[in-house]
Amino acid sequence: MRVLSGIQPSGKLHLGNYFGMMKQCVELQEKADAYIFIANYHALTTVSEPEKLRQDTTDVALDFLSCGLDPEKAVFFRQSDVPAVQELTWLLSTVCPVGLLERAHSYKDKIAHGKEATHALFAYPVLMAADILIFQSDIVPVGKDQKQHLEIARDLAIKFNNKFGETFKVPEPQILEEVALVPGIDGQKMSKSYNNTIELSASPKATRKAIMSIVTDSTPLEDPKDPDTCTVYHLYKLMASPEQVQEMADKLRAGGYGYGDAKKALLNAFNDKFSDFREKRAKLAAEPERLEEILQSGAKRAQAEARKTLKMARKAIGVE
Repeated sequence: MRVLSGIQPSGKLHLGNYFGMMKQCVELQEKADAYIFIANYHALTTVSEPEKLRQDTTDVALDFLSCGLDPEKAVFFRQSDVPAVQELTWLLSTVCPVGLLERAHSYKDKIAHGKEATHALFAYPVLMAADILIFQSDIVPVGKDQKQHLEIARDLAIKFNNKFGETFKVPEPQILEEVALVPGIDGQKMSKSYNNTIELSASPKATRKAIMSIVTDSTPLEDPKDPDTCTVYHLYKLMASPEQVQEMADKLRAGGYGYGDAKKALLNAFNDKFSDFREKRAKLAAEPERLEEILQSGAKRAQAEARKTLKMARKAIGVE
């Protein structure tokens, strides 16, 4: 079974990225043929500073590898290192109805929020379809916000196959669990666009500042508190043991336990969970040649598979 997933390098990765996508990818490499890529071409719809894009791409690679992604088990690469994807995007465009793209919720939402209506933003689902179909992916883990894009990929595979003969596998979605909805320090969904994140690679001082600034209500220390409405508690549940989680819930309900105490417990849980991550990341960041070697090795493996599918598509459509 082949599984594919990608992540955009559009800022520092955070707890929402880790629990919403990265953790699942690390687990998938143990039971599937996993292809994980850094979607730097997709990021061009939102990132226009070249140096920022290069640095964000490097940071994503460092974070993923430090979280446990094994380049010997998973094929890990930059999207831009597999040019066959771009050619397949054009071939798929020949069977893609404009109306299909006009109905994309993500496009309409971004335009409504002031994004420039570029061709790249409009054709984003076709590039995503090429990412998926060129590796003959069986399963694509996606969040609910990307479900429609996966449906478009399925539609394009079926349209191409019906018109030119069986060429692509029709992928199945794997909708990620609600754990993807990790709360930010303001209680909303953790997101770079809300500036409410707890970054994976932040310094210990910056991590402490972020956690201690989590918004809470004004319930006095001595009064009982409801864990179910407490952002600190919800974040703690993601990182602490079941026994520790139960202990915090009991303390909050009993009263005499302040939010400041809960935040300190959360900070300790974060540091325990990501101590190895920090050590691995620092070591790998000090070896940029090694990092590039890993990405180039992954690209070579990805290119080999991509070329096979592209050759089939070129032959089917009549340009080879």
